[in-house]
Amino acid sequence: MKIQSAYLSDIENKTFEDILSTIADSQEYPLSCVNWKEFPYAPEVSFHVAHTDKALVVLFDVKEDHVRAVSLEANGPVWEDSCVEIFLSVPGKEGYFNFETNCIGTSLAAYRRSKTDADMFGPEQMGQIGTVASLPHEVIDRLGEGQEWSMLKIIPFSLLGLTEKPEMLKGNFYKCGDKCAQPHFLSWAPIDLPEPNFHCPEFFGEITF
Repeated sequence: MKIQSAYLSDIENKTFEDILSTIADSQEYPLSCVNWKEFPYAPEVSFHVAHTDKALVVLFDVKEDHVRAVSLEANGPVWEDSCVEIFLSVPGKEGYFNFETNCIGTSLAAYRRSKTDADMFGPEQMGQIGTVASLPHEVIDRLGEGQEWSMLKIIPFSLLGLTEKPEMLKGNFYKCGDKCAQPHFLSWAPIDLPEPNFHCPEFFGEITF
């Protein structure tokens, strides 16, 4: 599984609408792997991947039947809500990073050695991550077929311990909702494990720049 990231120039001087328009013209990737038959529900999810000289830029578009967000504080259990996730590793370096965001823009981020061994990002690091949600930052619990939302994430390469744009990263992209009406665990790159687990770098694909 491979993604070729699109280059965005001069993002600092672009409006949000300009960024959305530019990244929306890049290749769209489906986020549609249902890896566990016990959880067959699959929202409609796609994403675009782009980059600047300093950051990774990802746009998610979601259509689902239950939009839920309870977590309002950084590094809370956002995976229980309607949530999209970006997991990344730097080739040749140990560990990986996870960036998880519920549909209203509440974020969790960490450097991890494993699922249970993590260095959570503090306020200064979290403040460097760009997050723009299409929904307001407030509790939501809305049932109804075909509800749509989007999420833009901008992750500086410096947060991955890099001093410049890499040639390649490894990673996977996810959509989950552990406490949604229909719990689901979708991935971009398939995961060959007996039960839901996104913390598995051995199944990461490649993102080239």
